[in-house]
Amino acid sequence: MNNFKKAVEFLKDANSIAVLTGAGISAESGVPTFRGRGGLWRKYRAEELATPEAFKQDPVLVWKFYDYRRQLISKVQPNKAHEILAKWEKGLKNLTIVTQNIDGLHQKSGSKNVIELHGNIWEVRCIKENKIFKYEENPIKEFPPRCPDCGSIIRPNVVWFGESLNPEILSLSFSLFENSDIALVIGTSSVVYPAAHLPLLTKKSGGKIIEINIEETSLTGLSDIFLKGKASEILKGIDSLI
Repeated sequence: MNNFKKAVEFLKDANSIAVLTGAGISAESGVPTFRGRGGLWRKYRAEELATPEAFKQDPVLVWKFYDYRRQLISKVQPNKAHEILAKWEKGLKNLTIVTQNIDGLHQKSGSKNVIELHGNIWEVRCIKENKIFKYEENPIKEFPPRCPDCGSIIRPNVVWFGESLNPEILSLSFSLFENSDIALVIGTSSVVYPAAHLPLLTKKSGGKIIEINIEETSLTGLSDIFLKGKASEILKGIDSLI
């Protein structure tokens, strides 16, 4: 039996499916990663700007970087991979997406069961009241933008370098993968922790790992099925057999 058919059997037989998505799935829509070589904005690297220290030192600069990112993301659309996962949410049993992406494309494609490990670029947090709310002004008119209620500066509701993940979201994600029959891992390098640890919880609990990526990762050797290629093409192949 080939890997496509085996993946179809695994997914159809599963009572619960935990999906982990990374930058690879959004890259197909044209969302830039802003990391690694070539990931420069003006003369800065994302790793220099996406930090609490950078925001404290120059909130205007950091917000202009995020305004630029928001404008780029607003122009892209979910791709076939996003759409198929939204379709499977309705057709397969208990499918939940845990994403490392902050672009909101899963929700834009119609997915409802989405856990965002690293936050959402379309949400902000008031630094005084700590409340979180949607902020979709695009482009931003005032730098730095301020809370409409108290007037304090707001920040993007994303997890920056050096910050810890929300413990409630992390606990929910751990529980989800521990109790799922299948960990479907799509477009992630499997090097960023704790996200990279999630599929291993499924494996440890007796479940299966299906990995989809354009290249092998540190997870590939532990996966029950590895399907090499673009997420949209691989998911279309699986979807045609379900």
